[in-house]
Amino acid sequence: MTELRRVAILGGTRIPFCRSNTLYADLSNLDMMSAALNGLVDKFNLKGVHIDEVVGGAVVTHSRDFNLAREAVLSTKLATSTPGITLMQACGTSLQAAMGSAAKIATGQIDSAIAVGSDTTSDAPIVFSKKFSKRLVNVGLQKTPLDKLKVFKGLSPTELAPQPPTVAEPRTGLSMGQHAELMAQEWKISRADQDQLAFDSHKKAAAAYREGWMDDLVVPCAGVYRDNNLREDITLEKMATLKNAFEKSERGTLTAANSTPLTDGAAAVLLASEEWATKHGLPVLAYMTFSQHWANDFVAGEGLLMAPATAVSKMLDRAGLKLQDFDFYEIHEAFAAQVLATLKAWEDPQFCKTHLGKDQPLGSIDRAKLNVKGSSIAVGHPFAATGARIIANLAKLLSVYGGRGLISVCTAGGMGVAAILESAKAAEMKKAA
Repeated sequence: MTELRRVAILGGTRIPFCRSNTLYADLSNLDMMSAALNGLVDKFNLKGVHIDEVVGGAVVTHSRDFNLAREAVLSTKLATSTPGITLMQACGTSLQAAMGSAAKIATGQIDSAIAVGSDTTSDAPIVFSKKFSKRLVNVGLQKTPLDKLKVFKGLSPTELAPQPPTVAEPRTGLSMGQHAELMAQEWKISRADQDQLAFDSHKKAAAAYREGWMDDLVVPCAGVYRDNNLREDITLEKMATLKNAFEKSERGTLTAANSTPLTDGAAAVLLASEEWATKHGLPVLAYMTFSQHWANDFVAGEGLLMAPATAVSKMLDRAGLKLQDFDFYEIHEAFAAQVLATLKAWEDPQFCKTHLGKDQPLGSIDRAKLNVKGSSIAVGHPFAATGARIIANLAKLLSVYGGRGLISVCTAGGMGVAAILESAKAAEMKKAA
């Protein structure tokens, strides 16, 4: 068997993330994905360069997006020989794309790849009823104007009512926010703790912008230079005045402030073999060393967004690491309650025994190492783009400070996606050992 190669993370770019129906209201997934990719091309001088694959996609899509990744490639300055593979795994899309390409790099199938994600809820598809849709399809099968007209015989005005987009889980009929409320109640996550995590996310992200951390991670798009969900002037007092967003009774704890907003945006990250990086004169920021995905039975009550707790545990077993063996933790903030429930689950002996098969809980993490530059509650969450944003940010952290980082992303459908990145120095020490 051929020895596995190390998978280098060379860096990433994203466009500013914007709240739905604001500054990107007129942009499509293709527009934003192409902008993120061109930002990466410019950053790493990849004009005319062949990349072995560009992999990624979007969660909220139109039928025209069937070949989104390839169309995005053709809208960039990359070599036209670069293939594009459209992939989707809900909020884990671009992280899953990176994981798949990393496996190909490790086994020598390819030398370079870009993982990418884009999403817009401003340009969500509006569809008609199934009955009316069938009429429209049938029209195209008719040859004469009269026959086409006959297709609409018996048409009811109710058929013309558009079906609004929904983010409800098909298996339960509940929105992700409603599921997060159930998790908050099960794990006894207080409103105050959720607000504090959200407050910290905004403050850390605002500090990251002020110190110039975002300068080489964010590229302008459509005249936008900064995430427009970020609130530098946020206060816990103002947050406390907000009404519940999903559970209107006194049991409710989730609000607009401690949940991610619907967001438009795109992000991309460049991966390669060490040989490819050297050939193109690009320094290695970090290495992707392990990854894992998992799913749970959320319909039976295991928690829609709790699968990362299991994915991380299984990944740690394979890596021979403890939960505490990390310098940075990047846990996607779909909701503050979801982050806090995951942390509680790792600390809970019964959960770890029942769901992870552990005699001892995984334990606690140092909260000072959690999402140190802010995360999704502050900057926003364009579903498919979040994984690439996190990889790029963590790789930069490791290149500056060294060490090892953990990524955990929850997704719709009761799935979780996780990965481990290590700095070049940490990887060298591990290799020597």
